Parts: sequence; C-alpha cells; structure tokens
Amino acid sequence: MKITVIGCGRWGSLITWYLDQLGHEMTLYGRESSAHMQAFLTTRSNGLLTLPTSVTLSTELSSVRDAEIIIISVNSQGLRALIERELAPLGLKNKIFVLCMKGIEIETGKRLSEIVEEGMDESCRVAVWLGPGHVQEFYAGIPNCMVIDSRSTRVKNLLVEAFSGDLIRFYYGQDLVGNEIGAAAKNVIGIAAGMLDGMELSTLKGALMSRGTREVSRLIDAMGGNPFSAYGLCHLGDYEATVFSPYSHNRLYGEKFVRGEAYGELAEGYYTAAALHRLAQEHHVELPICETVYRVLYEGRDVKEALGALFHRSLKKEF
Repeated sequence: MKITVIGCGRWGSLITWYLDQLGHEMTLYGRESSAHMQAFLTTRSNGLLTLPTSVTLSTELSSVRDAEIIIISVNSQGLRALIERELAPLGLKNKIFVLCMKGIEIETGKRLSEIVEEGMDESCRVAVWLGPGHVQEFYAGIPNCMVIDSRSTRVKNLLVEAFSGDLIRFYYGQDLVGNEIGAAAKNVIGIAAGMLDGMELSTLKGALMSRGTREVSRLIDAMGGNPFSAYGLCHLGDYEATVFSPYSHNRLYGEKFVRGEAYGELAEGYYTAAALHRLAQEHHVELPICETVYRVLYEGRDVKEALGALFHRSLKKEF
C-alpha cells in the first residue's frame, strides 16, 4: 500500500521504519525547516533509527495526493491548522487518515478524529492508532500490543490486517470515544507519576494508576463511551510505558517540573490537562488527579499542597 507519514519526529519516523519493513511503499514528510527532517535528508538517521533507501523523504506536502493512507503524527494542538490550512486545500478524496497521536483540542474539547472528520471531504475515513510502546524499544526488537479504532469497520479491519507484524500485535478497537479520551488522559497521569518521582514518592504510583484509571473511566462514560475502555490498551495498558519508563516525555516532564528543571521536549499531557479541565466542567465529572495536575501546571499551585489536598478528600468507597 502507498502510505505517507506526516511528522518526522521520533514516533512518525518509527512508524515509517516499521511499515517499510512490512513491505508498504512509504513516504515520510517533514518541513524543510525541521531539524529532524534535515537530519534524515543528510544522514537518513535521527540518532535513534536509520531509514532505509526504500523510504522516500519529502518536504512537499502535496506528495500525500499519491497516498492511499495518510498517517499523521504531529503536535495535537497543531492538528487543526494542518487539516484546515494545508491538507483541505489539496482537495483530497477517498483517503484513509490514521492518527498516531494522543490529545484533545484545548479550545473546543474535541477529540482529534472529530477535527479531521470536520475538515476533510466526507469521502475520507479516519482511524486512530493507540497503545503502549517506545521508539527505543520497538527499534531494539521488543514487541508490544496496540489498538486501532475507527467508526468504519471496513477501515479498521483493513488497517489491522495491513499493519500487524511480529513487532506489533494489533487489537480491533470497539469504542472510538473511550479510546481517544483514555489515550489522551494517560499522558496527564504520566505527568503526575513524574511529579511523584520528583518528590521521591514513587511508591504512590500504584494508587495513582488505580485511581487515575477510575476517574478517566467516569469521564469516558459521561461522554458516551464505554467506561471499560479506560482499562484497555489505550489507557491502563499504556501505563507501564508512561508511568514508569525512562523514555516517557510526560513522566520526565513531571519529574523535572517539581525539581525546577527545564524540559525542552514535547509533553502532550501539559496541553491535555487543560483540555480535561474543560471537559470535566462541561460533563460535570470529578477528575481529582487530572485537576490537581492542571492546578499545579496552570495555576501555580504548590505540588505538595495539591497532593495533600488529594489525601484530605472526603472518605468514600473504592467503587
């Protein structure tokens, strides 16, 4: 299949490398101004992985016209601009868009698949590719399980069959709302885990995982999804790669934040915390852990004070 990946960061480049190994005709697009793209154009390597010569490198977005499948892996808050200002003017029809990114739009509270569906021709279909795993581990040959979901059963089946290999076992998603919300919220829990690490309270991460999943399940339920999706690969299944892994941007961001250290990489959970704050208010759902992260990051609340407030919430049954 002809596939173009938009976004030459570590995840977009890993996807390109992986799907090329499965025999697909791959093109990786990146802006000419991107340091990542310049590295690939010069050496075909970004320091983590090397792309074979069978992969086409492009700095022209119009190259997506030839693709059957367009995979997007960019900053979640930049998705709308990419869709409306750059892709929609190309007049694309009958394309399958696969979102390999996790987030919620802050300004609208919309899921990322909704943004693509609203901005592209109605003949196009949208899917999401979610779940645990890090570039460093996949490239080292360590396998994992992931999920693909879509409102189109045909598209979902096509992608699972086309993308499955020895390195990634895919499951068929059954709840697009729950999977997208759960995947995005996972990054906020990752920041909270990093904060616990930074305060040398890592033993609390067991409680964080349990209660964090519980509150996210409530939000999914309120938004019309299946609350059990929070316990699947999109959220709870991704915790090991986010809550504990040294490779997790979100966990490391939280750790450095409480230590007063700068962090220059993208941590999607920072933006998702603001989006979840909005959704919690709109749907009248309590998200105590996510709300605590929001108040620390956006309102400047002291981390220890905020954590203490969580412990002093009213006593209640676990379920």
